[in-house]
Amino acid sequence: MRSTVRGTAERPRLNVFKSARHIYAQVIDDSQGTTLAEASTLSPELRDRPKGKGKLEAAKGVGALIAEKAMASQVKKVVFDRNGFLYHGRIKALAEAAREKGLDF
Repeated sequence: MRSTVRGTAERPRLNVFKSARHIYAQVIDDSQGTTLAEASTLSPELRDRPKGKGKLEAAKGVGALIAEKAMASQVKKVVFDRNGFLYHGRIKALAEAAREKGLDF
């Protein structure tokens, strides 16, 4: 998947990884090899969320947070890299939350 999805300075790559407990998102400029923004369920902004919320709600929070951080870095358009994961469940929830916050992909 990574060989076909490349990020540029104008349109960086939104990379998503999920583990059994957490979900991670990064906005990466592949031409320079730099990470422009990152968010995960381990981010300090999301750690204080109420316990008992499911993984789907956590993924929505990460999607909203990565969109806010990307917009702060002057990034509005990205290429979505789902990293081989199927587009449903937590991956879909993260993508839809990022779109709602204004990220275009």
